[in-house]
Amino acid sequence: MEAMERLTRRTQGGEVPAPGRRTRRGRRVLLASVAGAAVLGGVLVLLPWGAGDAPPPAPGPAALARGAVTTGVPAALPDLAALIGDRETHLRAHPLDGASWAVLGAAYVEQGRRTADGANWPKAEKALRTSLKTGPERNPQALEGLAALAVARRDFPTAKKWGESAVRAAPKRWTAHAVLIGAYTGLGDDKGVGRALDKVMELRPDAPAVGALAAGVYRDRGWREDAAARISDAAAAAEAPAERAAYLEQAGRLAFERGEREEALRFFQEALRTDPGQRAAQAGQGRALAALGRTTEALSAYQAALAKRPSPEYALELGELYESLGLGQAARVEYDLLRERAREAEAAGADEQLVLGRLDADHGDPAAAVERLRAEWGRQPGTAVADALGWALHRTGADEEALEFATLATDGDKGGGVRSALYVFHRGVIEKELGRHGPARRHLGEALTINPYFSPLRVPEAKRALAELGEPPVEGPPG
Repeated sequence: MEAMERLTRRTQGGEVPAPGRRTRRGRRVLLASVAGAAVLGGVLVLLPWGAGDAPPPAPGPAALARGAVTTGVPAALPDLAALIGDRETHLRAHPLDGASWAVLGAAYVEQGRRTADGANWPKAEKALRTSLKTGPERNPQALEGLAALAVARRDFPTAKKWGESAVRAAPKRWTAHAVLIGAYTGLGDDKGVGRALDKVMELRPDAPAVGALAAGVYRDRGWREDAAARISDAAAAAEAPAERAAYLEQAGRLAFERGEREEALRFFQEALRTDPGQRAAQAGQGRALAALGRTTEALSAYQAALAKRPSPEYALELGELYESLGLGQAARVEYDLLRERAREAEAAGADEQLVLGRLDADHGDPAAAVERLRAEWGRQPGTAVADALGWALHRTGADEEALEFATLATDGDKGGGVRSALYVFHRGVIEKELGRHGPARRHLGEALTINPYFSPLRVPEAKRALAELGEPPVEGPPG
């Protein structure tokens, strides 16, 4: 039975297992619309007049967004805009309200994350630092907001600093531990990730947001069934449409990484129906449609996603799709746009060296890619950086060193537990170049097994490389 059909019968999220617990529960996605308004936060004041037994009015958009951004939950873009306008107006009259500055900063961070608009980052930093100056002496919400901002900027050392400060200020605040998961992941600190997740699950074991966090960690450790079960539970238990759509998009990414094109597309479509502002799901549609051979629709989906969320990552994907179709000029336009967007993001304090390194390695100057990525590895040595640096080194001909980094990215004993078809493909190509035909054959075949559609450009390369390697030699009888 399809995963989405199974999830229609689920209305409550289950217990989130501790890391390492293996489960074979099916992936279930809630298809019924969320009924009624979800009270995510905010306080409703009931006046003494009016209908005595009437239910309280539903909270407005600003209250919904405030509840979301202060409790670690994705918020809808229109609600975020309402919250930002509300807090900006309030703070013009009450500039010393430190708590409101923290809420405003968190809202800017969430809006920037949802729209890939780097203009939000300086505003968020200013608001959050103002909260530190005007708020209480122990101000975990502002510290946590600064940590979340640093994660969004891909500045993981700074995220670690602010996140650990937030934990010291409020050890029982689960969202402070949650933001450290992103920081430690970017730094390649798998033990730190495990400790932070354990603490989050201890403090809020039943929250859908915690299930989504666990799914991300399990994915990075290669526990694919556990990750799928956790994100399915989170999507089923989420109440607000924006939250539920975010978890459906995450489920779609997990399904695509398993090579399940049709299931991934259904997740992405349902995410967009639930929240039309879920542009990550629109880019995911492009990915799945391209894998299904529906290239015209795929191009339209990517273009629509980029129009509303100009992410350099999406521009790279779209450029490579154009290139796979023989549309080299269109691909170069996207690569140029990627560089422009990355420059804008870096001017706003973001770190785009990883995506720029990946672009240079395959579509620019591989030596420049190595220089970028060496510096990135020295600052924040995560798995994605290890893979990208290894591939860039290969593109410059330094295959022995390249294999060291490719092994880090793909060997679970060395921290590379994620089952990424692209990472394993990179390792197989490097091994082939070094004449290590047995491992190369094994890893190229594994890449196509993990996800036969992982890249419109690289899948044909993987198939050609395997064909060149041929069948493994058959050993004769002992003489």
